[in-house]
Amino acid sequence: MEERDVKMHANSKGLEASLHNLIQLHHHKSLILANQSEKSKKDAIRKAERVSDLLVEAVNGGVQDSFIYQKRIELEIRALAGTITRFTKQTDQWLNATHSLNTAIKEIGDFENWMKIMEYDFKSINAAIQNIHQE
Repeated sequence: MEERDVKMHANSKGLEASLHNLIQLHHHKSLILANQSEKSKKDAIRKAERVSDLLVEAVNGGVQDSFIYQKRIELEIRALAGTITRFTKQTDQWLNATHSLNTAIKEIGDFENWMKIMEYDFKSINAAIQNIHQE
C-alpha cells in the first residue's frame, strides 16, 4: 500500500505539476493575447486618427481653397472698382470736352450768322447810300 501511496503521491505531484504547467501556459497565452489585443487596439486607434486627420485635411483643403479664391475675387473686385472709377472720371471729362466743343461750334455758328446779318445790313446801307448819291 505504501508503494501505491507513493505512486499516487507521485501521480498526484505529477498531476499537480501538469495542472500548474497548464495554468502557467494558459496565463502566458492570455498575456500574449492581451498584448496582441492591446497592440491591435493601439494600431486601430492610430489608423483611425490618421483617417480622421486625412478627412480634416481634405475638408480644410477645400475650405482653404475657397478662402483663397474668395480673397482673389475680392482683390479683382477692388481692382475693377478702381478701373470703373477711372473710366467714369474719363467719361465725365470727355462729356465736358464734348459739351465745350458743341458750345464753341454754336458760338462759331452764331458768329457766322451775325456776320451774314452784318454783311446784309452793310449791303442794304451801301445800296441806300448809292441810291441817295445817285439822286
